[in-house]
Amino acid sequence: MFRYAIPFLLSGALVVAAHAADFQTINSAPAVLYDAPSQKARPLFLYGNGVPVELISSIEGWSKIRDAQGTIGWVERPKLTDKRALQVRVARAQIRAQPADDAPLVFEAEENVLLDLDEAATSPMTTLTPGWVRVRHRDGASGYVRINSVFGL
Repeated sequence: MFRYAIPFLLSGALVVAAHAADFQTINSAPAVLYDAPSQKARPLFLYGNGVPVELISSIEGWSKIRDAQGTIGWVERPKLTDKRALQVRVARAQIRAQPADDAPLVFEAEENVLLDLDEAATSPMTTLTPGWVRVRHRDGASGYVRINSVFGL
């Protein structure tokens, strides 16, 4: 959803400025997550291809990222792509034929399953249907999932 919100006063009124998160996807496996922006830093984790991550900052060929579990570290910038993927973050996400809870069930995806974003949305507020996003499984099945069931949007 949102990375953070900053409250401030404007003409005596409290205003909250929200900043949308910037998500990208690991495009080259394995991608090593380091504790600092250097190949000489301590390796923390290996990512496979297609894993969505939140971009926190970038410097000199490195990107500081956060994954769905909240792990923060550094990856080499060329290991990331703007292609969007989503990761299921609930025990079982229901993918429906239409963006409605009573629509026919197309399939269910277990926690941590990767899904391709199947629309041009860049944030929860830019999806074609509020509260839902269109996704596609690698086997070709597609449908709509509740945005609060996935990480990467």
